[in-house]
Amino acid sequence: MLLRLAMVAWKEFVQIGRDRRMLGVSVVLPVFMVMLYGYAINLDVKHLRIGILDHDRTDASRALIEAFANTEYFSVVVRFAADREIEPALNTERVRGALVIPRGFGRDLARRRTVPVQFIIDGSDSTSASTVVGYVSSLLAGYSNTLAVQAVRRAGVGRRDFLPIDNRFRNWYNPELRSNNFIVPGLIAVVLMMLSALLTSVTIVREKERGSFENLIVSPVTAFELVLGKLLPYVVIAFGDVLLVLLTSHFLFAIPFRGSLAVLFLLSGVFLTAALGIGLLISAKAPTQQMANMAAMVGTQLPAVLLSGFMFPITSIPESIQWIPTFIPATHFIRILRSLFLKGSPLSDLLAPAGILLGFGLVMIVASARSFRKKLE
Repeated sequence: MLLRLAMVAWKEFVQIGRDRRMLGVSVVLPVFMVMLYGYAINLDVKHLRIGILDHDRTDASRALIEAFANTEYFSVVVRFAADREIEPALNTERVRGALVIPRGFGRDLARRRTVPVQFIIDGSDSTSASTVVGYVSSLLAGYSNTLAVQAVRRAGVGRRDFLPIDNRFRNWYNPELRSNNFIVPGLIAVVLMMLSALLTSVTIVREKERGSFENLIVSPVTAFELVLGKLLPYVVIAFGDVLLVLLTSHFLFAIPFRGSLAVLFLLSGVFLTAALGIGLLISAKAPTQQMANMAAMVGTQLPAVLLSGFMFPITSIPESIQWIPTFIPATHFIRILRSLFLKGSPLSDLLAPAGILLGFGLVMIVASARSFRKKLE
């Protein structure tokens, strides 16, 4: 059995070596996709262009403006003279937001009154708008707290008497709240999912198109041996891709890795078996290589991007289809990668997603073998 398995694997290695396009896809594509998506997808909002309409023009209003100008999140690019100038600036995207300070701002603050301050944001990009609202709320809350403390100190009251609760926030695992730290580990799973299925999606249908499938039928190789033999070379290639995308994420995006490399490669092997098995099953069913490639791309990339929790929380998906992500291997590998990269989780904390991936991989291998058996009988 081992000899037949080795011969099938060697034959597949030879075919891969002769196909330069396959080698290019397996080496260049994962790095290119991680770089492309890693730079293109960024949920951090920095240097947002804003305009200022200061009706008050006092030291207090200028101090508030400085609070906005001195952060990396906002860039003050225009000073408005009247309210009517705000809408045209937003329509032409000259600015993405506008801070409106009312008359009497400084006077009301001096009298310890609550003063309404308006911030108008372009909501056409709802994701960025939500992030900006959080930035503005946090900045104004901090500025308001500073003013309150100053007022109390001027009145001769100690800080402890003024603030019975001192809120102190600490972000674990991603202290700077960098979106790349969240996106890139998930992106690795999406890229490997698509690439693995793409690599193996042509293995069987290629034999049919070249007319060499009959040789497999008359050979003593069993269906199970044929599946494993064709799978092993791509497992080796996929492990090389894992190493490539890890190096890319570390050196280009400075993504921290706090877990164990041994655990990472162990669970990567489980995931790759499942993803490669999907490609083998597609290859066994597809009539042509072109159809197999299209099925692998559509059947892995779209679910992995939209339904796996890569970009959007699974809880935001309609409840009627929240069961679908359970059957997408990328869903569980994304959870594993984010836990290893950001939390440094041990293997014991990852047994649940690893078990699901292992079960999925076994199902794919058995299903592929059964598909072969129908051809071999």
